[in-house]
Amino acid sequence: MQHKKILFLLLCAILTFSSCTAQKKPENEHFATTFAMDTIMEMTIYHENGEQLLTDAEQEIRRLERLFSVTMENSEISQLNESAGIAPVHISDDTMHILQTAQQIHQQTNGNYDMTVAPIVQLWGFTKDTHHVPEQEEISQLLSLVWANGVQISEDTKTAYLSKSGMSVDLGGIAKGYTSDAVAALLRDKGVTSALLWLGGNISLIGNKPDGTPWKIAVENPTDPSDYVGLLEVSDCSVITSGGYQRYFEQDGKRYHHIIDPATGYPSQSDLLSVTIVSKNGTKADALSTALFVMGLEDALAFWRQNTDFEAVFVTTDNRVIATDGLRNCFTFEGMDNDYTYTIADKRA
Repeated sequence: MQHKKILFLLLCAILTFSSCTAQKKPENEHFATTFAMDTIMEMTIYHENGEQLLTDAEQEIRRLERLFSVTMENSEISQLNESAGIAPVHISDDTMHILQTAQQIHQQTNGNYDMTVAPIVQLWGFTKDTHHVPEQEEISQLLSLVWANGVQISEDTKTAYLSKSGMSVDLGGIAKGYTSDAVAALLRDKGVTSALLWLGGNISLIGNKPDGTPWKIAVENPTDPSDYVGLLEVSDCSVITSGGYQRYFEQDGKRYHHIIDPATGYPSQSDLLSVTIVSKNGTKADALSTALFVMGLEDALAFWRQNTDFEAVFVTTDNRVIATDGLRNCFTFEGMDNDYTYTIADKRA
């Protein structure tokens, strides 16, 4: 499904920089692409020292990947998983922070985001080249290992421990958001006031575009990856989307996507095709995009009404696009030609 991500990236790039096509390249524009955390990442920075800053940003991405990866043998998360039910492992401040944040979001979302769903994800084969539709008995046996509260974290000893043998953590639903926050903070500290970071579909924006106008970010049409349902005009925030169309496989005519409902062990059967979160906090936006997708529209809107630190765009299975009220003046609906309807969700139910 990598081609879908690339097409969306190109679409975002065209929309983001379309205002510059009639003029010369903005001064001090620096661009880099890399592959990390199992995805393509691209960064555009506007700064006189941009080349060095791009190197610094890539080094920060690599540093965090070496902590959070589930496939790198010596990463802290790999060590944590290997020691499940055996002994605590020492962890860095970054790993402690992301684990604590993952637990907090698990609690806030009533378990709809769960970093310990990893054994179920592995059972379905979403971390491998070969997929597998498991039997109910296989899923039931592993559901007891999906237990975010079983991740015991000690700030005093700087350790973490998985309390059941067989448990494992996968930070794939939060790590890129955390990394985008870390890279953006690094760049801001070094004087960057305008940048676009595209970390595998997780977009983090620093300031405005060089001309002072907001960035234009496309919200992809889940049924057509070459199209979009609307445009966001935003600044200084993260824009992160989750959807069942991004990674999936088909067997016997049925599609199985990668977003697992922690309560059932099966791909989520909500009435949503995609959830796009807009927030100053990229870490939270990353996890919430997954959690709200699993919740379904009604519960996701109820959750939004109880919180003030994010906005969202929902695309439903019955061809509706719903933007939350905080996006009223910065989201432009573009899905009418594809039979989508558009509404704005109010804070009052």
